[in-house]
Amino acid sequence: MRGLAATFAVSALVLSACGSAPPASADGLPPRVAPKPDVAGPKYVAQMPGNSPVVRDGKDWTMPAWVRPAEFSGFYSEKVSEPDKVIVRAVDVSWRQLRPTEDGPLDLTASGEAQGLFLDSLKYQLDTPGPYWVRMFSSGVDWAPQWVVDKCDVEPVGTDYDGQQHLPIWNDCVWGELSKTWEMLLKDQGLLDDPDFRFAYIPGAFTWSEYDYEMIAAAAHDGSLTADDYLTWYRKMLDFFVKLGGEHKGQLVFTGEDYPWGPWNGPENLLAAEATKAGLGIRNGITEEFNFHHSEAPSFGAQVSFDGHVIVNDSQAPHSGKTVVGTENECYVDCGFASKNPGYVVQMSNLLALQLRVNWLYVVPGPSLFDAEPENWDFVRLSVGHTPADSADAWAVLREGEDTYWRDEVGPFDVRLWKNRPWIRNMERWVTQVDLPGAVARRSYVDVHKGDPTKENGTSYEGLSTSRGNQQLAFKIDPRFLAAPMKAIVKVTYWDRAAGSFRVRFGGGQTPSVKFKGTKKWRTASFAINLTPGGTLPGGTDLRIVKSGSGGASFWMLRVVRADQP
Repeated sequence: MRGLAATFAVSALVLSACGSAPPASADGLPPRVAPKPDVAGPKYVAQMPGNSPVVRDGKDWTMPAWVRPAEFSGFYSEKVSEPDKVIVRAVDVSWRQLRPTEDGPLDLTASGEAQGLFLDSLKYQLDTPGPYWVRMFSSGVDWAPQWVVDKCDVEPVGTDYDGQQHLPIWNDCVWGELSKTWEMLLKDQGLLDDPDFRFAYIPGAFTWSEYDYEMIAAAAHDGSLTADDYLTWYRKMLDFFVKLGGEHKGQLVFTGEDYPWGPWNGPENLLAAEATKAGLGIRNGITEEFNFHHSEAPSFGAQVSFDGHVIVNDSQAPHSGKTVVGTENECYVDCGFASKNPGYVVQMSNLLALQLRVNWLYVVPGPSLFDAEPENWDFVRLSVGHTPADSADAWAVLREGEDTYWRDEVGPFDVRLWKNRPWIRNMERWVTQVDLPGAVARRSYVDVHKGDPTKENGTSYEGLSTSRGNQQLAFKIDPRFLAAPMKAIVKVTYWDRAAGSFRVRFGGGQTPSVKFKGTKKWRTASFAINLTPGGTLPGGTDLRIVKSGSGGASFWMLRVVRADQP
């Protein structure tokens, strides 16, 4: 599984590494010009409807004109692409490049290689102006200094799927030297205090420096690593980075994941959550599989409730202060994947990232399909990093998705209490759909996707339906978002094939109705509504979609967009 995730990174990096070089400056070197910060408003602006609702074909990702990107958030990649609002570039180095000898300071002028990439000197990369993130390729036999191998008398623990051999970084001698190098790079070199420094991937181990368990499992299987020894080292590693980072510890980003495919079937499951509880950042690398293995994600503060909804704790460590919550959405029809409907998968993986409260999103403009989904990507750019207090919108995507990871797993709790396991109800960001008398939602069958982009991503039923006796859908808005009376644009995406019409009911009344036209397409209706806090509708709800006429109707998304800046 982690092999698939790293395959994403391989292709993306090769694509970026093979791009055409910028024009040379007078001294023969590429020009060093800092990119302009992204302070732009939306390219696709939400318009306030009048007394009558406004209907458009398709889904609606427009944002209010006042919204701007959040602080300490955005897109990052291997290189800058200002037209795509990718401002944060990579500073990539290898351990061998920085410390070719045991004694002395870091070598700032040596170039290096890792993963088939040529790495410029650290000095050249840091002299280039503009914000950056850091990755030190460390564990590979070809990445680590030879003197470390000789001094520590270690051999590779195995060969990864990319044909590379890796050293056991949990070895006391190896870790002692590697941790010393991290301190020299981040603290002594002044990166932690550099205003252009955004974050670093740590601990710098395994394929593409993504912390999968392939080599750890190899060592466990050959008897050279026990669970107790690994756990002892792991916690020592976390403690080191927490102390090294100090007030910047949230910018040191652990690249492992929840419930990894580890060798001990249990002790390793919640170690990523230990990292974020200690205050470190977190990054996931494969949210392109938007149904699979992301529902129960404690390092992100996400937990499956017994009714199948995912609850995200916004007050948990990764969502406080200057802490990185990251993921990578860069491959859909590339890197070994071939999505049947790539535009759909882009939208769903981005919605998952937003549900997980991501503030930094790794992208590669070509493979990430920026040109194919420009409105959705602009919506994401203006959403990442925002909180319920300052977000331009809150939403619920109505669906049922199959998380096949939990089909046969025991689970983080007594799964007999999880209704309809392994199905996850909705994707939600500060709006929750609730089942109440007269408003019990049913699975919709109007838009079904199977095995896209992978078989393990399971089946997706997009939309929830009303039915006889349950002609309403009910919603609660997070009181941190709806803290005071609000002028809002409520956008409802519906399947346009039903009898009759629908309207939106709110605390102060109800909207005019929208008639179904029979186009057999997703369409979005926008309503001007004055919302008041307090959940004044039955069941403590704030909004209801009310269907009129015989039969049911399917609805996919409800968005509450602030008309005015909070």
